Amino acid sequence: MSMRNLSCEEREEWDQGMDITALDEESDEKVLLRIVKSKSSSGFIGVDAVSEMLKVMEREDYDKGILLGNKFTAAAKRQLLENDIRRISDNHTPRFKPENLYLRINNCVNNLCKVICKKIPKKESDCKGDCRIRTISDNASFHFEHDWMKLMKNDLKQLLAIRDSKKSK
Repeated sequence: MSMRNLSCEEREEWDQGMDITALDEESDEKVLLRIVKSKSSSGFIGVDAVSEMLKVMEREDYDKGILLGNKFTAAAKRQLLENDIRRISDNHTPRFKPENLYLRINNCVNNLCKVICKKIPKKESDCKGDCRIRTISDNASFHFEHDWMKLMKNDLKQLLAIRDSKKSK
């Protein structure tokens, strides 16, 4: 959600997963993120799950959809493609350019600095003591220089966890 500029508007849990209503901050479109736990013993998500999602999207006037699950049948993949719904699974994750990921990390760092220290530091000496955010930022810079996407994704996850813990307080 962070990489796609989606802000969470509402969450609703149901028997087989969770629906997240999000707002695309750039296009102002309403997006349904549906997380589905597979009902079948094979772990595959089929066309029934896609059909149900399409019904919800139409009934509640969503502009876009993203379906998250473990594995998808070939028919479900086709139906998702035909209806312009993105899918995310263990084997099919979105690709991000390193620059975009690094930019998102820097935005997160700046926002956290504003929240915690009330300002964005201009130089290292502006930071107070041992700052976890600065450490993650320094790590992300090093990971970006080496094009280590997996580690950059982990840096972003750490920053988002800090952000979420600050929100819950």
